[in-house]
Amino acid sequence: MNIKVLFKSWLLIALGVLIASQVFSGIRYSDTGALLVAVLLLSLCNVFLKPLLMLFALPFIILTFGLGIWLINALLFLLVGNIVDGFSVDSFGYALAGALVVSLTGLAANILFGNARVNARFSVQRGPSGKPNGEGPPGQKKRPLKDDDDVIDI
Repeated sequence: MNIKVLFKSWLLIALGVLIASQVFSGIRYSDTGALLVAVLLLSLCNVFLKPLLMLFALPFIILTFGLGIWLINALLFLLVGNIVDGFSVDSFGYALAGALVVSLTGLAANILFGNARVNARFSVQRGPSGKPNGEGPPGQKKRPLKDDDDVIDI
């Protein structure tokens, strides 16, 4: 993983946790050091624990159309609140709200500044008949595909 992308992710989580702690009275930190440790631990949980939890909860995530990911984020938020001294999350409801704010912060940043992970280019090359790659009327000989006749370039 690129260190620049990792740092951007860490900053977005930090901003989201900071906003959540200012908006909700049930999410508090005693000093900047506690906030930084909480954000660092939350980032590590997102890198190591979240994929494992998502794998085990995949049927639930599919059944809830992705809302299960929000619950996993809230559980991680609550876990960090219980582990880090000086950072507290009062209840699961506040953890849900904090996870929502962190997710919305990341979404807003990706909308404003673009998402580097999605970089795809699609092209369809048309043959003489106007159909993709030599598909012509029945009975017409199809021309063979060449190396440069890629339908999808990613």
